[in-house]
Amino acid sequence: MDIKTKLGFIGFGNMGSAICDGLIKAEAVSTSNIFACANNWDKLLKKTESRQIKACKNAEELVKSSDVIVIAVKPNMVEKVLEPLKEELKGKIIVSIAAGCNSNFYEKLLGNEYNYIVTMPNTPISICEGVLLCEENHRLTAEQLEHFMSIFSTVATVEFIESKVFSVAGTISGCGPAFVAMFIEALGDAGVKYGLKRDVAYRLASKVVSGTGELQLATGAHPAAMKDTVCSPGGTTIKGVTSLEENGFRAAVIKAIDAIEHKR
Repeated sequence: MDIKTKLGFIGFGNMGSAICDGLIKAEAVSTSNIFACANNWDKLLKKTESRQIKACKNAEELVKSSDVIVIAVKPNMVEKVLEPLKEELKGKIIVSIAAGCNSNFYEKLLGNEYNYIVTMPNTPISICEGVLLCEENHRLTAEQLEHFMSIFSTVATVEFIESKVFSVAGTISGCGPAFVAMFIEALGDAGVKYGLKRDVAYRLASKVVSGTGELQLATGAHPAAMKDTVCSPGGTTIKGVTSLEENGFRAAVIKAIDAIEHKR
């Protein structure tokens, strides 16, 4: 456990809370050194007390108490929140998780005097199984980057991504859990249709997804080759694969990414 690092969340919604939960689970930062502030004081108190971390009355108090600042407010609030804090933010490690606020945004807002990195986490970070995308164009020093990695690599696979493809990478890793959850739900529903108890069906479906993903990462095998190893000639799996193809399964997934990217 890093007993020295003091880490603060400006904004403590779903994603900020998820990161906090992961850091606590990984024992990456002492709970006594984690701070949070948010607009709704009563709601904040419930969330901080349940995690045994410290609630701050305002962002200024939080920044003064922290070495690493996680910007977890809604994107349209970032400028309003940070503008009055510019003096206090100097020398701090600023970690943005505000969607759509890229390095160009922070360059205009803060300039070259501040040490920031733009990231995009996903929800499995809460159980130390997340993906944390980081824009390659950041302003951390080598020492600060090492410190950043020592904290966040405990809760996520950290991937540095070129600015020009950061959006689509974020769509895949950030929105992907929703698509995967729908697939798990669909497999579960099919199991229930044919007599499985729902909890068993979901457990089997979830393990299939996680195990297949781990296998691909461990072997580096092409997904098509992994599919082929399960599809014996004239067997049951190839019949199911054929049905998925006939119903546009892969095209539907690609179109889901298109729908998001075309809205940006």
